Amino acid sequence: MQMRFETGETILTNARLVLPGEVVQGTLRIRDGRITSIDQTGSMAPGAIDCGGDLLIPGLIELHTDNLERHIQPRPKVDWPHAAAILAHDGELASTGITTVFDAMRVGSVTTNPRTDYREYARSLASELLEVRAKGMLRISHFLHLRAEICSETLIDELAKFSSEDRVGIVSLMDHTPGQRQFRDLSKLKDYVCGKHGLSEEQFADHVAEQQERRARLGEAHEAAAVAAAATFGAVLASHDDTTADHVAVSAAHGIRLAEFPTTVEAAQACHDHGIAVMMGAPNLIRGGSHSGNVAAEDLARADLLDILSSDYVPSSLLLAAFRLARIWDDIPRGIATVTSAPAAATGLQDRGRIEEGLLADLVRVTELDSGPVVRGVWSHGRQVG
Repeated sequence: MQMRFETGETILTNARLVLPGEVVQGTLRIRDGRITSIDQTGSMAPGAIDCGGDLLIPGLIELHTDNLERHIQPRPKVDWPHAAAILAHDGELASTGITTVFDAMRVGSVTTNPRTDYREYARSLASELLEVRAKGMLRISHFLHLRAEICSETLIDELAKFSSEDRVGIVSLMDHTPGQRQFRDLSKLKDYVCGKHGLSEEQFADHVAEQQERRARLGEAHEAAAVAAAATFGAVLASHDDTTADHVAVSAAHGIRLAEFPTTVEAAQACHDHGIAVMMGAPNLIRGGSHSGNVAAEDLARADLLDILSSDYVPSSLLLAAFRLARIWDDIPRGIATVTSAPAAATGLQDRGRIEEGLLADLVRVTELDSGPVVRGVWSHGRQVG
């Protein structure tokens, strides 16, 4: 058993339907988990759900979230029971309007440094997630996003434990070598690492040297292995934290078509020049800037260099940020597209992301308040889950 489809007919009426490029008042009908008709009229059919003029948008699609990792390790060195963590994570996402998620899991560990917490976990967690899914226990659709840590010791061995049967949808190249990309500013890295692991000045210096040496020794082979693994899995290959036009040129040569969190305007512009979709963090947009000191998502949005939003570490930020973009652009369908049709297109999901006849009935009913959007109902494959 996997995702359950709702049988029978569901009618949602008196809704403002956010369609590609326009918002229309009307009625939507669902049967067997799919949208069967869209009418710009009302319905008096028995059992029809009156949406009271609320917006009805496609279910949100999340491509990069650390939320599952947060649930399995709510505190440093606390390993929470994984089945319970998976179900809590799934329910939390459903409550925020997310109906499809690519759960980010790190592959690539560091076993020789006892100060780090980079132990292997992805294969066992993925197996547990797929088992829970097979039992029909999940509310929304889950795919895997393997974050391939280039500066690790075990990446190749860990990637070899996955196959095309594992629903791996994205493989991202994560290069956290100190002094470049996300951590060009070593003071930002120091704040993060020392705060998380309690390292002294000397220990931090050793950490930087170890990472840089590991990248020099293993980075090229690990990058090639991750690119090959994505092809084997049939997964989309993504870059992470591109900073320069040269970084983007390398990404393009690998066949990358999705850039996660480019750190500069230069990199974002280069991505668009190469036909690479730019994804930025919703928390960056809501907070008004990057917590790492990198480019602000709003600056990219105003420069027409932002295509997709990710909730990153705050699931509820995704819907809020989409509506923030809608105000910036004065265009509700365009803002909503950054969390629905654009991520669907980037990952080859042709059966969702738009309100269109024949597509999956992944839907969110939203009321707009002055304080922001409020989720009033969520349907996944036609089944109400929130």
